[in-house]
Amino acid sequence: MRNYEIMFIVDPNVPEDEIEKIKSQVETVVTDGGGEIAETEMMGRRKLAYEVNRLREGFYVLLTVRANGDIVKEVERRFRVMDSVVRYITIRTDDENKKLEKWRVRREKKATRRAKNRPASKVDQPAAG
Repeated sequence: MRNYEIMFIVDPNVPEDEIEKIKSQVETVVTDGGGEIAETEMMGRRKLAYEVNRLREGFYVLLTVRANGDIVKEVERRFRVMDSVVRYITIRTDDENKKLEKWRVRREKKATRRAKNRPASKVDQPAAG
């Protein structure tokens, strides 16, 4: 199981209940396939970076899931056949999390080395008298 972020943009003219229906279909595909939904974020109506199918706005939805590649392929296939989904993107976040963890460990090691090599401060030294 890998971590993915699935973002899709729905036509802003689609009613709110239709957007909720699309989101629940995606969640059902993921859970039925053995994956799990970590987080769902309804980002709302936003302006698109560029015009798509004569639309300047879209309703953004972001899902964070743990699933395998077959589940993601099925979700993307369903997005392709839905007329109300304007754009979608799936990003695998495992590699990013590993890199971030690696850098965090490196920074901690570096900080401990600096603390060991740092000379005692004037407060720690006894007063000369």
